[in-house]
Amino acid sequence: MKYVLLMCESGAEEAERAGVRASGSPEAMAAYYRARMAWFQRHGDKLRGGQELKASGTAATVRRGVVTDGPFIEGNEVIGGYVEVEVADLDEAIALARDWPAGPVEIRPVYER
Repeated sequence: MKYVLLMCESGAEEAERAGVRASGSPEAMAAYYRARMAWFQRHGDKLRGGQELKASGTAATVRRGVVTDGPFIEGNEVIGGYVEVEVADLDEAIALARDWPAGPVEIRPVYER
């Protein structure tokens, strides 16, 4: 089965990530991403694609034809990235999410054609 794991982060965590990226420091980026990259290496055989997302302030939302700036979620968490995984079942997807070294992870099944 395929699932998408939506990696969530708080506004403060999003700002920290943006600051690390803006610093341009290879050392700061390596330190910040170390645990995350280890997760990708541990689970690489189940990963089918994904991307880190730019800051929520760069988002646009369309609601019934009306376009607004910003993310669609109202709250203090935003989606920082996503990864598609192919696993046996939801329990295995949950195990991957539990191992994620950062914020919460939302798990969504993918319609397969």
